[in-house]
Amino acid sequence: MMTLGFSDEELQAILLTLKVATVATLGALPIGIALGWLLARKRFPGRALLDGLVHLPLVLPPVVTGYLLLVAFGRQGWIGAWLAEHLGIVFSFRWTGAALASAVMGLPLMVRAIRLAIESIDRRYEHAAATLGAPPAIAFFTITLPLAAPGIVAGAVLCFAKALGEFGATITFVSAIPGETQTLAAALYALTQTPGADAAAWRLTAVAIAVSIAALMASEWLARRVSRQLKGSV
Repeated sequence: MMTLGFSDEELQAILLTLKVATVATLGALPIGIALGWLLARKRFPGRALLDGLVHLPLVLPPVVTGYLLLVAFGRQGWIGAWLAEHLGIVFSFRWTGAALASAVMGLPLMVRAIRLAIESIDRRYEHAAATLGAPPAIAFFTITLPLAAPGIVAGAVLCFAKALGEFGATITFVSAIPGETQTLAAALYALTQTPGADAAAWRLTAVAIAVSIAALMASEWLARRVSRQLKGSV
């Protein structure tokens, strides 16, 4: 059956990619905010090491990242075995594993955008809140977080866009099972290896380009809107 020119398999890959990217972004967001704040505001032993570990997926071959995820979160992995036995959570060869791999690959981009946004905030606002008796947590949620909102939005969209195109780590960790873990990138790769599948490959390429452009445009629009609101409230 064909819908809007796409086969069932192609539609499954497109919808799965959007689901994986959304879950990956939402899952990475709290971690990204915490790491961005920690790296921007705190000085502690091992800070450079933490910064390097956060950005390691950017420089490692994606296949290496996928293999490390398989070793750690596979059914026999030291984390994955415990999660499966005690919580019933399985990542390997599941769409949730694809979301985990995408989150790991997109997290460095998110953290960098959020960190830069927090570093650009004048700390006098936070100090003023402290002198008025606001606890650090209240100052963070009422001052730091709103002022860093444009950077948080940008980081989230960068993570989402990265997840849309993630391939190496995902296929190494969860393979490319149609309907379960075969994302758009994996489906496109399979089509390039299939004789006579040029039309389908072009369709998926067009979808990937359109979604990526839409994500970037949405990021710019949201960042500008949030910035205008913040300026209007100051």
